[in-house]
Amino acid sequence: MKLAGLLRRMARAMVGMPDYDAYRAHMDSHHPDRPVMDRTQFFRDRQEARYGAKGGGHCC
Repeated sequence: MKLAGLLRRMARAMVGMPDYDAYRAHMDSHHPDRPVMDRTQFFRDRQEARYGAKGGGHCC
């Protein structure tokens, strides 16, 4: 992996921005028979996983 790509992925991870390209590569290589979310679905799924679904997330 090129340094610029690595730095980009690290910066996105630091601010909580999920890596759709890594998700697609994983799904293509490990789960080719499963449906793949589009970018919008993926982003919402990751937001819900991080902050809680439909306002159910709690800080403490």
